[in-house]
Amino acid sequence: MSSSDLVAALLQSIGVDNPHGLSDNTARIEVHENRVVGLKLVPGLKVDADETDDGINVEIRVEAGVRLQKPVHICFGVLPEDGRQHIDLDVRIHQDAHASFLAHCTFPNAVDVRHTMTAGIEVEPGAHYAYFERHVHGTHGGITVIPEARVIVHDDAEFTTEFELIKGRAGQIKFDYETLCHDRSVVEMTARISGRADDRIEIHERAQLLGDEAKAALISHIALRDDARAEIYNDVTAYGARARGHVDCKEIVLDRAIAKAVPMVAVHNPTAHVTHEAAIGSVDSRQLQTLLSRGLTEDEATDLIIEGLLSKKARWTKD
Repeated sequence: MSSSDLVAALLQSIGVDNPHGLSDNTARIEVHENRVVGLKLVPGLKVDADETDDGINVEIRVEAGVRLQKPVHICFGVLPEDGRQHIDLDVRIHQDAHASFLAHCTFPNAVDVRHTMTAGIEVEPGAHYAYFERHVHGTHGGITVIPEARVIVHDDAEFTTEFELIKGRAGQIKFDYETLCHDRSVVEMTARISGRADDRIEIHERAQLLGDEAKAALISHIALRDDARAEIYNDVTAYGARARGHVDCKEIVLDRAIAKAVPMVAVHNPTAHVTHEAAIGSVDSRQLQTLLSRGLTEDEATDLIIEGLLSKKARWTKD
């Protein structure tokens, strides 16, 4: 299959019927298995990609002071039923630059696919970096996803990341993210995942508030059905003066699913403040009764409540 055909197939799998539907001034990176099949840059954005035997090494740079007007679109995918893809990602957002990335990871036919990512991310002083990652999985559950990231957020910088998997089987997912937060930095990491059948989800996220007035929120909203299982370990440790942190973990369990949440918070400075909130259980009975009274079936009402959990923004303020 040609590169242009692969780009079209990747984009179609995520709901973009025509690659030309992305405007000419939208930066794009498309990777299928270990091939870079599409690349378009804009001024201020630099991307170097080297293909390996089972994936690619990608270096992304946003130059100092540059403010990208549109999100950079990234698509990583494996279209066959089996395959291996490893992404080694090196990202640096230079001083006072602002950039957002919209990433799709698509494995619509996966029966035996393994997707791993190792990322090193550095957000320089005054820079802002937002990364939204939406996964598209098929119905077989034959996908293993293992992302690891080490993030440094410098003074007055901001880093936000969201991981979303709502449709399709989660398969096996194992997160390992760590952020080092310096003076007046702001970090927010959010995961919204639906699991069913025998899916397994494990999240390890850590934020070290090293600097004065650093702020971080770790947010995990998980819905489990059938025999799915999830373990969530969120850890916020505050060292800096007047640092603020929050852990928010909510899990809905149905059928025979099992959920575990371990919020860990620690404070090493008397002026710092860290909070946590964890809730595990079935759907809210009052919400369920309200929806049933409006004519929905129990399954329809349950689906709607879960959709609300996985789509709504957590109530957390950076102030």
